[in-house]
Amino acid sequence: MARDTDVIDTPDPAANGLERQIAGLDALEMAARSQHGVVRRAWASTWPVLAAVAIAIVIWEIVVLSGWKPTYVLPGPGDVFPQLGKDLSEGAFWSGLGLTMRRAVMGFALAILVGAVLGAVVSRVRFLRVAFGSLITGLQTMPSIAWFPLAILLFQLSESAILFVIVIGAAPSIANGLIAGVDYTPPILLRAGKILGLRGVALYRHLILPASLPAFVTGLKQGWAFAWRSLMAGELLVIIGHHASLGVRLEYARENIDAPDMIATMIIILVIGIVIDRLFSAADRTLRARRGLESS
Repeated sequence: MARDTDVIDTPDPAANGLERQIAGLDALEMAARSQHGVVRRAWASTWPVLAAVAIAIVIWEIVVLSGWKPTYVLPGPGDVFPQLGKDLSEGAFWSGLGLTMRRAVMGFALAILVGAVLGAVVSRVRFLRVAFGSLITGLQTMPSIAWFPLAILLFQLSESAILFVIVIGAAPSIANGLIAGVDYTPPILLRAGKILGLRGVALYRHLILPASLPAFVTGLKQGWAFAWRSLMAGELLVIIGHHASLGVRLEYARENIDAPDMIATMIIILVIGIVIDRLFSAADRTLRARRGLESS
């Protein structure tokens, strides 16, 4: 009686090698497409900025060539950009920039702490909302420079005077951002959190703060703008010893009628503000993409 024999298919080494090569080519193609997509997105977000800068420089040069002001008052790009390059090559410039950025980071960190605590308390206590809600908005609209006479009386010409104005200028925006985020937290989430046993600090930590994060990031972005403007005003008004910060360099250039150096310093201040703003915008886009609010 003949027995049926099992036929075992043996793998073909040549076929397996071909499949691995095809898989490798597919992976390379997908990686190339991914890199191309990243480059394309980066260029799409960069070229409008470069175009705007080019247009601004052209308009600037046209105004200078029109003879509206003498060149020692309003120098053109040909005079300012060489001065900018000279400043960037000096150690004193980077020392002053470091001092300015250190003040900005310290002041903004304190503003985040004060604004977050204030916003968290006011947003959840109805009495405090009624009592202080309008006051916080009023403080947000008050020009930062108006606080400097009081700050100088309280702290004299010191770092504390500058930090005081930075905090009081930025904290209301941060607090209002958190308050807005809490206000737009869906009530169904709050009910679900309470059903799960979240109360007090735990409710804030695990539910309210994550839900209000997009609005809070927007408040941080606006708070940074107020903090940066307050810092620049403070460094112009509160000159401490021989600390050559960006604001001090700006004031010295004005006193010496050194318009190229003054405008070069202004360009540095503008660029820093734009870079930080774009970092906050990138964080906001990433957060929204993770929550499905927009494509990444």
